[in-house]
Amino acid sequence: MGVGFCRTIAGIAIAVVWHVDAAAQRAVTRAEAVDAAVRVGPRLAVAQADTAVALAALISARVLPNPTLAASYTKDPPPYHSTLELPIDFPWLRGPRVGSASAARIAAQYHYTFQRAAAALDADTTYTRALAAREHALLSRRNALDADSLRRMAAARRDAGDASDLDVELATVNAGQVANVAASDSLTYVSTLLDLQTIMGVTADQLAIEAADSLGMPPAVDGDGSASVSATLEVAAAEQTLTSAQLGATLQRRSVWAAPALIAGFDWGDPTNPGLLPNVGVSLPIPLFSRARGPILQAEAELQRARAGLALARAEGAARIARARRERDVFLAKANRDRALMTSANRVATMSLTAYREGQSTLPNVLEAQRNARDILAQYVDDLAEAWIASTELRVYTLTPASVRP
Repeated sequence: MGVGFCRTIAGIAIAVVWHVDAAAQRAVTRAEAVDAAVRVGPRLAVAQADTAVALAALISARVLPNPTLAASYTKDPPPYHSTLELPIDFPWLRGPRVGSASAARIAAQYHYTFQRAAAALDADTTYTRALAAREHALLSRRNALDADSLRRMAAARRDAGDASDLDVELATVNAGQVANVAASDSLTYVSTLLDLQTIMGVTADQLAIEAADSLGMPPAVDGDGSASVSATLEVAAAEQTLTSAQLGATLQRRSVWAAPALIAGFDWGDPTNPGLLPNVGVSLPIPLFSRARGPILQAEAELQRARAGLALARAEGAARIARARRERDVFLAKANRDRALMTSANRVATMSLTAYREGQSTLPNVLEAQRNARDILAQYVDDLAEAWIASTELRVYTLTPASVRP
């Protein structure tokens, strides 16, 4: 019953991953997963819409005011009147208006670039976790097979009189536990791949992809991730937002006196004075009932918010970069240490199994040695994945405005 139980559990664990219809699965590389996430990500669509809105606002800010044509009739001669009113767009009003819209558009472009990188980071991180989950599933599968082999070895030694029923029961319990771990790890791998499908925009009611890449050491970050916080993309976007708010507040303060307009026209139809009678004038709006107090207060509030946003972007950006750099260094050091420990742990596990087969060691020693080897290898996979994720985060957090395409 113990052998059948272990084999059944191990078979379930293996079938969760490897008995899915392989023909329906498409091998996906990390670059393909990132590209798909960038193209279909909803967060990126919102940032793209914000960029389009900012461009429309800039076009509107650059538009010159339209002239106004008026025609009227009176009973007094001359009875016919026509005038053309042309608003004057003074440079001290046009400059801040266009400058504010231009800075807002640059900020939107920076924000779009960062959101694009964030969408890529989401896909890259999920892909890395899928690779780690696959390595755990493969490791658990091998462990389940090895544990069942050890259980059969204990049973054979008991039948030969070299082991006790206690050894067989202990090996059976160990095989069952390892098989359960294999089933859980297999399920985690499938769940992570389904999460990756969602990020990539793959619509399917079953597993449709599989990870094609392998989990290796992460690539080095350009400049070791040592870019200044003040030069990062998020801070640059906040600075442009502040510039836009400053120019917007300047515009509102200068707009208390609205722009005047030139008036020119003709009167005609006077029987005593035939022909066109020209007239010219100036229209000057008087701030009698409204001095734009509301728009000025609103612009100053937006300026205050932009200052706070810039300070927050600098503080949070510095914390994220420092945390990512620290995590990358720590997990890389742990992965290198784990890799050195794995050789020793595997050697100990092999020697203890050989000693047990020859009757020179006890089963608990074998189980302990195998457990140590499994734990170190699993820890190596986790540390490697975390180092990769931290390196990717550091690369995104240290993006600069040079990443924005012209």
